[in-house]
Amino acid sequence: MAAPTLKPTRNEGRAVGQQRRGDDRLPWYIVRVVPWWGVASSAAAPVLMVAGWSAAAGLQPHPVDAVAEPVSALAAVGATDRWVMSLTFVVVGACVFLTGLALRPARGPGRLALMAGAVGGMLVAAFPERPGVMFPVPHMICAAVGCLGVVTWPAMAWRRGSRVPWGLRPRASSVAVAVLAALVTWFAVELITVGGLAGLAERLFGAAQAMWPLAVVASCRHSAWKRARLGRRLAAVSPAD
Repeated sequence: MAAPTLKPTRNEGRAVGQQRRGDDRLPWYIVRVVPWWGVASSAAAPVLMVAGWSAAAGLQPHPVDAVAEPVSALAAVGATDRWVMSLTFVVVGACVFLTGLALRPARGPGRLALMAGAVGGMLVAAFPERPGVMFPVPHMICAAVGCLGVVTWPAMAWRRGSRVPWGLRPRASSVAVAVLAALVTWFAVELITVGGLAGLAERLFGAAQAMWPLAVVASCRHSAWKRARLGRRLAAVSPAD
């Protein structure tokens, strides 16, 4: 008994035909693939962030309480080898900026918000906290811009459609915004009330805001791989043009 033949749908057959002819009107889910350097930058950001604040804490003359002391204190004027944490802010911000450039499947406003947040994070290193200054305005503005960008970008990057990668779907994006907003709000409350958990809140927020772009990139690459595999199967069974 002969094996059943996979019959492509009209739309899928049209997409494969366009792919063969090099048509520039290919669907977005085929054209917009995250390049390898976007994968590298998204994977590097959380690793460099954790490595940076760990190294900076280890260089301090006294043990650092990671639960109570914010990461920003490691880059403040007067901290030992504060250049380590400052450099971490710059390098991680650059990685996030590159990730925003590479996230072609996402909507433009979301990518711009992510890149703006990355720039704000890098500028935090240029305007560090200073001893005796209760409200370091330039530092607070840069930090606010950075937080606003990395919290809101999923809401501006999502797309609708059955072929959209899961990381860019409305439900996943809404959950990401909710979690990031809750973490940054917790951090702000800890700073204002001196609750003793500011370090933990900031580190959890920092890890989450660096991990979500990586998750989105991974979902886009997986979706592109699935579409490419389906395209090869359809090309194998479709009649030649």
